[in-house]
Amino acid sequence: MDWATLLAIQVSIFAIVNPIGVIPTFLALTGGYDAAMRRRVIAKAVLVGAGLLILFGLAGQVIFAVFSITIPAFRIAGGILIFKVAFDMLQGERPKADSNDQEIADALERESIGITPLGVPLLTGPGAITTVMILVASHPEGLDRAVIYGAVLVTFAIAVVLLIAGERLFRFMGRSGLQVFTRVMGLLLAAVAVQFILNGLSQALPGLGVPSVGA
Repeated sequence: MDWATLLAIQVSIFAIVNPIGVIPTFLALTGGYDAAMRRRVIAKAVLVGAGLLILFGLAGQVIFAVFSITIPAFRIAGGILIFKVAFDMLQGERPKADSNDQEIADALERESIGITPLGVPLLTGPGAITTVMILVASHPEGLDRAVIYGAVLVTFAIAVVLLIAGERLFRFMGRSGLQVFTRVMGLLLAAVAVQFILNGLSQALPGLGVPSVGA
């Protein structure tokens, strides 16, 4: 795996998880928490979110086999889903598939918000799971897959730092600044989604001459 592919994988995973975009919701959910409790919530969210992504990455081949799903079909379907997530991000919003008002309202009444909705589905939603499964399916070599899991861990390590510094970042960037960042991540993610679709089409319908690049 070359450095360009490694960077593309890292950017793809970071963009779909988008921990910076989670900061406003995280601050709202933990408004009455002290620093120690916030750190416990962050730890739960990161462990659950990263663990779920790695689990689906490991179980991806089994899921494909059980449901008789081909890799090209999953790339096309996954690309469409990821593009929908990217489109929501381009509007400066958290993806609608990642949360709803009732989940957030319910979370304010309990201490387990690190598990849901923060860990799942705000950090690790359907788009993130799909992205990791496609990346793992596209790189059969054991070392390449280890790199993908490493990229997941790096993303969530960065998420820990960003969420701990959430209040300062929010004061520095403001809501508008965070929305601008989310839009930039959405643009990158849209390009990744389109490439997933093109790769799937090039494998499913090679006669079309659709270009296939990277994953």
